[in-house]
Amino acid sequence: MRDGLDDGAAAGEGPIPDVLDAELCRRLFGSLHRSGQRVKAEQYVRGLLSVRGRKTLRSIAAQFDGASAQQNVHHFIASSPWEWVPVRHALARQAQRALAPQAWVIDSLLIPKAGPHSVGADPQPTPLGTVNGQQAVGTWLTSERAAVPVDWQLRLSARWTVEPLRHRASVPPDAVPGTVEECVRQAVVGLMGVGEMPRLPVVVDVAEADGISIARFLASTGLPFAVRVDAAAPVRIDRSLLPKYGDLLHTAGELSESLPHLRQQVNPGDGRTTAAAIPVSASPSGREAMTLLGECPPGRPAEPRLWLTNFTADRLAPALRLTRLPGVVERDCAEISDGVGLRDFAGRSFPGWHRHITLACVAHLVSAAARRGDVTHINRTTVR
Repeated sequence: MRDGLDDGAAAGEGPIPDVLDAELCRRLFGSLHRSGQRVKAEQYVRGLLSVRGRKTLRSIAAQFDGASAQQNVHHFIASSPWEWVPVRHALARQAQRALAPQAWVIDSLLIPKAGPHSVGADPQPTPLGTVNGQQAVGTWLTSERAAVPVDWQLRLSARWTVEPLRHRASVPPDAVPGTVEECVRQAVVGLMGVGEMPRLPVVVDVAEADGISIARFLASTGLPFAVRVDAAAPVRIDRSLLPKYGDLLHTAGELSESLPHLRQQVNPGDGRTTAAAIPVSASPSGREAMTLLGECPPGRPAEPRLWLTNFTADRLAPALRLTRLPGVVERDCAEISDGVGLRDFAGRSFPGWHRHITLACVAHLVSAAARRGDVTHINRTTVR
């Protein structure tokens, strides 16, 4: 889980070229039925791009005209009846055209909070101890050069789905308490529902999730995938491909260490590395054939990085290329997303959180295009 400070981040702030033109706004906000909503969406994104420091509703309202600007911004985000999913779908299609992504990357994000009142805030375990905050699962369209967030799931504990918190936070009736694995499954279902998109691999790097469970779910979808798994994840050797080995249950870490003759030198595009591709089954029935990737990069700790994938052993290099993409997400989240207020929403409203983070994703796309010199490309891309 990637974490961050609740007081905002200065990373990525600075003058942003004006690439949020009328045509781009039409593509992104065309699902908003009222012209006033479309204007407010554009103004809100401009506020996220221009306000320095923490992006609060008050600081963003300073970009609006009129004495009731703060009230209008609060209403637009917290209670105005516009749906965020169509905006996210439009954003995904625009990011696909501008970015030519190689995969969807799903990862988790910790958003620390000072108190218990922000929607979804609960004690969250981290390697450094328990932190109060929100846990979200993000879906990013990612290439080797850039990543753009296009969808988010906010994990809710049981206390947020019963009264009085459900009513206070405007949590909808169909929102139920769930695990991180369930959030990841929702994210996969969500990306499969975006129209006019190419069939892309799915990369899941969520330490808090059961990687075996997620890999089985992805296998059922037929999508190409790579899922980061813990060394303790239980797997069996696929004896149809390695008949000389027993069918005892092993941990992924044990298999990676015990079959050194399967290791090979491979260059996935960023230099030579040592990796093994082991055919395994991730279910007791043996019906879910997958490949366990165990990589020991040069100069890294001895413990290998482990992934389950439906790429076969003869496609080791392209599979390893996919495992590099979460690093692009981590970099762009720190350099761009934090600077446009992705973690900054402090309200108690569930719809407000989703609307704010949706517009922060739009701001991320605009900022990424401007900073990486894609201004002309993002504005002249034709709608398919």
